[in-house]
Amino acid sequence: MIASAYLAFSQTFSQPFRSVLWKSLGITLLLLALIWAGSQAGLAHLLSMENVLPGWAETVASILAGFGVIFGLWFLIVPVSAVVASLFLDDISRVVEATHYPSDVPGRDLPFGESMIQTLRFLGVVIGVNFLVLLLVPILGLGFIIFFPANGYLLGREYFEQAALRFRKPQEVKELRKRHGAKIFLCGLLIAGFIAVPILNLLTPLFATAFMVHVHKKLSGSQPTNID
Repeated sequence: MIASAYLAFSQTFSQPFRSVLWKSLGITLLLLALIWAGSQAGLAHLLSMENVLPGWAETVASILAGFGVIFGLWFLIVPVSAVVASLFLDDISRVVEATHYPSDVPGRDLPFGESMIQTLRFLGVVIGVNFLVLLLVPILGLGFIIFFPANGYLLGREYFEQAALRFRKPQEVKELRKRHGAKIFLCGLLIAGFIAVPILNLLTPLFATAFMVHVHKKLSGSQPTNID
């Protein structure tokens, strides 16, 4: 697992990944900036609409609301970056497969409809779980306690399925995931840890996709070449 993570992380900054990296980062940051600006404008409008708060209270409420928006954006990084990266997942997978597994049969790009279904399902589940985590944060820090196992399970499952579906039918992917559930969960925890690091978490979809390509290949009996 550690070797696969190292290969994935080192390749995230390699030349073949660079164009995908900048496009993914640019779109993700733009979307997060638009969400932040829209939230700030909406909160400012709500706070000033009725003018029921004294000036000092309105200022304090505005500052607290601003921190709340920033805190919320941290939780939105996963679903937003996942949606953006869905545009490039096949590109990332092809680069990893061609670089480290050149003698293997290449995977198939998922049809657009199938890819969108996977992305929307992933988006819905991740937003739902992380919204629950966000609500539980004030309760003795419980949100932070469940953040890692919840996201470890979700991210491990979804990114592994995306990598495996390039080579297997859905039922085969499901059976393989169940057979190696503990290992995939541990890989998901590593991805969840990646998310917890500010700035670096913007690269999560690229790292996680490359990582799970290696994990799937290893579980399928393939060994990477060109690992320098």
